[in-house]
Amino acid sequence: MTRKAAIIGAGPNGLSAAIVLAQKGFQVQVFEAEPQPGGAARTLQLTLPGFHHDFGSAVHPLAAGSPFFNSLPLANNGLEWIHSPSTLAHPFDDGTAITLERNLDDATSAIGQDGKRWRNLMQPFVEHWSTLAPEILRPINPFPRHPFLMARFGAVAFPPATWLAKLAFRSERTRALFAGLAAHSFLSLDEPLSSAFAITLGAAAHAVGWPIPRGGAQSITNALCAHLASLGGTIKTSTRIDAFAALEREDYELTLCDVTPKQLLQIAAGKLSPAYSNQLTRYRYGPAAFKVDYALSSPIPWTATDCARAATVHLGGTAAEIAASESSMRHGQLPSRPLVLLAQPSLFDPTRAPAGKHTAWAYCHVPNASTADRLAVIEAQITRFAPGFPDCILARRVFSPASLEAMDANLIGGDISGGSMDLRQFLFRPTARHYATSARNLYLCSSSTPPGGGVHGMCGYHAARLALSRLQI
Repeated sequence: MTRKAAIIGAGPNGLSAAIVLAQKGFQVQVFEAEPQPGGAARTLQLTLPGFHHDFGSAVHPLAAGSPFFNSLPLANNGLEWIHSPSTLAHPFDDGTAITLERNLDDATSAIGQDGKRWRNLMQPFVEHWSTLAPEILRPINPFPRHPFLMARFGAVAFPPATWLAKLAFRSERTRALFAGLAAHSFLSLDEPLSSAFAITLGAAAHAVGWPIPRGGAQSITNALCAHLASLGGTIKTSTRIDAFAALEREDYELTLCDVTPKQLLQIAAGKLSPAYSNQLTRYRYGPAAFKVDYALSSPIPWTATDCARAATVHLGGTAAEIAASESSMRHGQLPSRPLVLLAQPSLFDPTRAPAGKHTAWAYCHVPNASTADRLAVIEAQITRFAPGFPDCILARRVFSPASLEAMDANLIGGDISGGSMDLRQFLFRPTARHYATSARNLYLCSSSTPPGGGVHGMCGYHAARLALSRLQI
């Protein structure tokens, strides 16, 4: 008898869970609410015809470094990584920029007086990335397979980023670079664990790069879908599952949900225990993104020419500015000069825009469900470092937190990380059960489970592995 499994949600984690089950012989059906699979890993014509924009993720260090993705033949299914000459650029008001080079030797030279300090901090994790990645892209394990490496990682990952940057670096430029990396956490930089994001992203920059997929994030999704199809799995799009009654006519042995706790409470109403349901109601969503996609007539005219060498640009000025921006946002305020994270993929991938034209993607952090219009401050930050930028704009598409959620129901209040990544929810995400629920053979596999946000598929991978182990498969 063929075993059957249902997956709710065709984001990277849902597709990864589906592949793991299909590899073990399950007949897998994936249900996706939107017309196009991918969740936040979709590419759409959001502005003008011929301009292809990434709705969510645009630059993918964790996808390139994902142990699960790297076990799959995604390249055979059309996934091609493009590496910009510099991984990241961070401009300053004096018209210069600090860059993060992919090669650690080059980075040591480019960073200057802190080059050796940067190397000493990152090298152990760069050299052992293939060992480190499986350890950090999973639930916290009190008995790690590589205890000395994890102890070293924990020593620099746990402290607040402001504290570690002051201890590790002498130059304000390097501290600003580190602060921009740490701000990907959506935490205040004086909170524990904010350094973890800077260390992980910094190490990944040298170990696997921060590549963009040719054709956009949809290429990752398409490769996963193609591999799932080769294993016999199917995907049904434009099919929103609001309640399990929609699945009951099929005899699914397992159901895995690439949704957040809020949706699970609705979908599984009556199937979850009161105690577990109560735990899910207390799950906390994190800050949101306010995002703008641009169709441009020309490349962004950066004052610091090094910015044109990087697919990713952090626009935040000094470390103190970035720390103040993230702290005020965490306390429900709106800074006048927020850190803006910008991607410019068409400089390195001509498939994204008509000949001679370009795309850009930018966002800043705002409190969850904020209704504030941040377009003007985002464009002011870009123009601060590229004075001719407004003249390049052909069209724009603005996404408030509410409009992000309307495009992807998992982005609750505009939270692109699946929930706050503070200490409590780092350890117990969304509960101490992690992927398991109180209902038999029902599992969560979204970014609301370990290891959290990012396009890496590891939440789905671990959830599916747990489900199989409980069935003794």
